[in-house]
Amino acid sequence: MASPDIHLYTASTMNGWKPVIFLEEAEVEYELTYIDFGKKEQKSEWYMKLNPNGRIPTIIDRGNDDFVVFESGAILWYLAQKYQKFLPLDEKARSQALQWLMFQMSGIGPMMGQAMYFQRIAAPKGIEDQYAIDRYVAESRRLLEVLDQQLEGKAYLLGDDFTIVDIATYPWVRSYPWAKVSIEGLDNLQAWCDRIDARPATQKAVTIPKPFSAFFGKGDEAASQAENASRFNA
Repeated sequence: MASPDIHLYTASTMNGWKPVIFLEEAEVEYELTYIDFGKKEQKSEWYMKLNPNGRIPTIIDRGNDDFVVFESGAILWYLAQKYQKFLPLDEKARSQALQWLMFQMSGIGPMMGQAMYFQRIAAPKGIEDQYAIDRYVAESRRLLEVLDQQLEGKAYLLGDDFTIVDIATYPWVRSYPWAKVSIEGLDNLQAWCDRIDARPATQKAVTIPKPFSAFFGKGDEAASQAENASRFNA
């Protein structure tokens, strides 16, 4: 039996779930290798040959001469083009998709990631920088307000259709409890989260390779914080 075209290397993080969500939503068969941060597998020689940045996720497309793609946004764009899924066909709409994808990659992810780091990793170690916490939480909230405005009158970020922009943005936005960023008053954003919370394929995806429900405000927060912190001690 032939192997699936896509071999995905990933872990249970906001960026790591993006290609999983795509593949599950698109009903594309794939092979998955879990990258264990505790063993520093993302820094191993074999993995660094695939992804010189030593981060997840990475894919190999066996159906395209073992072509390697790293960076989560680039992976989504590649998969959307390969399978002709979750990406507008119109030239201007496709440009808008790229713009909002870059908005997530350059803004939502980094800002919320730093809000998480300073509150969930640094502060418990006794390195509590309130200035940094306030800055990243405030900027994260501002960016979520931009999304809320974009969602006015829309089911999804680009309109009626679910796209890679939603796939890229959802794991980060939905982790607002972990970043300790309020979405109170952002009714459009809350409705969008609820809409994607109700998508079975996406909800299956965020349990692969293993669930980390505390990111989304569920489960044992203290135990999850300790587990998450151990990744940074490895």
